[in-house]
Amino acid sequence: MAYQSHYSPETLDRAAVDAHPGARVLEFGTNWCGHCHAAQPLIQAALAEYPDLEHIKVEDGKGRPLGRSYRVKLWPTLIFLRDGEEVARLVRPRDDAEIREALARITA
Repeated sequence: MAYQSHYSPETLDRAAVDAHPGARVLEFGTNWCGHCHAAQPLIQAALAEYPDLEHIKVEDGKGRPLGRSYRVKLWPTLIFLRDGEEVARLVRPRDDAEIREALARITA
């Protein structure tokens, strides 16, 4: 599963995320967030190099348990996971190089 274009309602719980083997990117934000929209071309370009990497866009908001478990405060927040453990985090990325660097850390 490659780049996802829309944030979806939360369907995962933290235990399921922590138990997932391999590399995965969680992206927290909302479909109406201006910062989220501005970051999409960077995220999409970086993820294009990893078409098999799972990218999950989680619609976040007050009281949403998954985002709170990761202490997400600003959108978009990208959590780069390897075998359920956080390896890197980017908040409001402004450069695709930093996204590529984080992706390389979880896919190496």
